[in-house]
Amino acid sequence: MLLLVEIAAFSARSPAFLTAGNISNLLAFTPELGMITLGMTLLMTAGEFDLSVGSVFGFAPIVMWTLYNTHVAPLEIGFVVAILFAVIIGLANGWFVTYLKIPSFLVTLGMLLVVRGIALYVTDGFPQRTWTSESPLMKILVGEIAFFDLRIYASLLWFILFAVILGYVLTESKVGNWIQAAGGNPEAARARGVRVARTKIALFVLTAVISAYAGITSSIRVSAANPNSGTQYELEVIAMVVIGGTALTGGRGTIIGTVLGVLILRTMRDGIVLIGVPGLAYNIFIGGIILAMMALHSWLERRHHAGT
Repeated sequence: MLLLVEIAAFSARSPAFLTAGNISNLLAFTPELGMITLGMTLLMTAGEFDLSVGSVFGFAPIVMWTLYNTHVAPLEIGFVVAILFAVIIGLANGWFVTYLKIPSFLVTLGMLLVVRGIALYVTDGFPQRTWTSESPLMKILVGEIAFFDLRIYASLLWFILFAVILGYVLTESKVGNWIQAAGGNPEAARARGVRVARTKIALFVLTAVISAYAGITSSIRVSAANPNSGTQYELEVIAMVVIGGTALTGGRGTIIGTVLGVLILRTMRDGIVLIGVPGLAYNIFIGGIILAMMALHSWLERRHHAGT
């Protein structure tokens, strides 16, 4: 409903909102941020956060294109190496959280600084130069499909595929039950044989890998690898997931809701710029939405407990 209201309101205020060019731009960037929300949804359902997703988003393409531009490895090998770095980051996050019992907020905040710092150090703080590559990998990840004036990138199709797969995993599989149990009542889950630690580590790895993948697709689309790319994405991603109905305390989450949350916030960002509201004001909306959703979740929880 909120998405439809946004579309109607912005269309009435700006004739450019529903043009093919604007829709193309909206669909180009949305999947890249949306992919990160899918992993974050599963992780938050398990009762954890990952604040390092934006740093991984910016770091992975730096790894891939540095290897390629310095002729150390072909693009495909650089892609694999970047994903492996993401796996290591996810494993480290999961290990610190599950075995050292450090809150995920603190662990991933530290990882955010470490990963971002490495990206800035490697590049001296400057974006990677533009490049040319004949690798078919670029077309597979971000190939462009044109329907008259409407341009759609392959990243949108990958986002849809990932959403379908992870939606099935969360709601229709045994793994999904483990994820929800780990976030809802980890002690009871352990008593029933759920490997809570392994489940959470796997989700940290998934979130890091999908963030790296999203960053790489973004770098290919814009032909630049910026070490500052992805800054503050973690807050926007959490807002999208929360708007989609995932509980901040864990135990409940939905991929369909998250996809709607992504569309709601991306439409809002696009629309407020078109109607003349300064883009920086978007942060006000993000903060307000997070506070409002936290209040709503708190009220629903109190009502649920009162009913029981």
